[in-house]
Amino acid sequence: MTRLLTRSFVLSSVLAASLAGAFPAAYADGKPHVVILATGGTIAGAGASVANSATYQAAKVPVDKLIAGVPELANVAEVRGEQVFQIASESFTNDNLLTLGKRVAALARQPDVDGIVITHGTDTLEETAYFLNLVLKTDKPVVVVGSMRPGTAMSADGMLNLYNAVAVAAAKDAAGKGVLVTMNDEIHTGRDVSKSVNIKTEAFKSPWGPLGMIVEGKTYWFRAPAKRHTTGTEFDIDKLDKLAPVDIAYGYGNATPTAYRAFAEGGARAVIHAGTGNGSVSSAVVPALQELRSKGVQIIRSSRVVGGGFVLRNAEQPDDKYDWVVAHDLNPQKARILASVALTKTQDSKELQRMFMEY
Repeated sequence: MTRLLTRSFVLSSVLAASLAGAFPAAYADGKPHVVILATGGTIAGAGASVANSATYQAAKVPVDKLIAGVPELANVAEVRGEQVFQIASESFTNDNLLTLGKRVAALARQPDVDGIVITHGTDTLEETAYFLNLVLKTDKPVVVVGSMRPGTAMSADGMLNLYNAVAVAAAKDAAGKGVLVTMNDEIHTGRDVSKSVNIKTEAFKSPWGPLGMIVEGKTYWFRAPAKRHTTGTEFDIDKLDKLAPVDIAYGYGNATPTAYRAFAEGGARAVIHAGTGNGSVSSAVVPALQELRSKGVQIIRSSRVVGGGFVLRNAEQPDDKYDWVVAHDLNPQKARILASVALTKTQDSKELQRMFMEY
């Protein structure tokens, strides 16, 4: 293990200096200043041998070692790191989201910070990226990055992913595009991207395609985000101290209303229905959802389908009649994020529907 991590534990003199404290007022070389906020995940993981690419311990390597393992970062930016969390991302909570979001917002206000990179486990990376896209009010590049293999594995992807993330965060043409995700040489909007494959390094896809590519440290853009984000958002991380409790219930053959009722009894203010097809709802479940809505619980129809499309309002169910909301093209996990944020501002289903169409 020691031999496998040798490169990760050797700090270059440039990076050691940058980790020692805050940025000086100016740099002679004029490089952008990028802060890496580490939260754990596979990109900070370690396996028992180079053959272990799927069997390993996540969240083991601290941020200074991650930075030291990619000395080429010094070629594109002056980099320093902070360890915000050291956890596997499946254990991310709403409180973790708020803590991370407030730290990113504080850094984004600093004149000596040009871009921010967040290293993150891939399991819920898409949720964190979308949350930040909704609540941060900055046009500075914020890039979320992870890896599918630990750094100890053969053909580990974390080093290049981190290098690409820093290059994007340092790029002037990345400003104003909202929160981005760089994985497998692609640049995605945090709003669209999802983990659609496990094991493989090309795990992250957007149903409408990536925004661009990052090749040898240079950005190439092909489209821009169409939905509201960051500087155009009505939400504000600095005014959020708690997110609304929202849960997800899965639609399937022979479905029952048990989960929906249990979530409502547990305090959920909204239940995301991860429906089949176009957000379809089983006839055995419809009466229970009508009852929950009459008690004030928001019902939001999304689709469990992977790969694209969106839920049409009043197509499978009379949403207007039942006073339900549709998630548009947001998958169930991202619908939960938006609902958790949106319900801190409104309880009106029509306002919620507006937000789901705009964000």
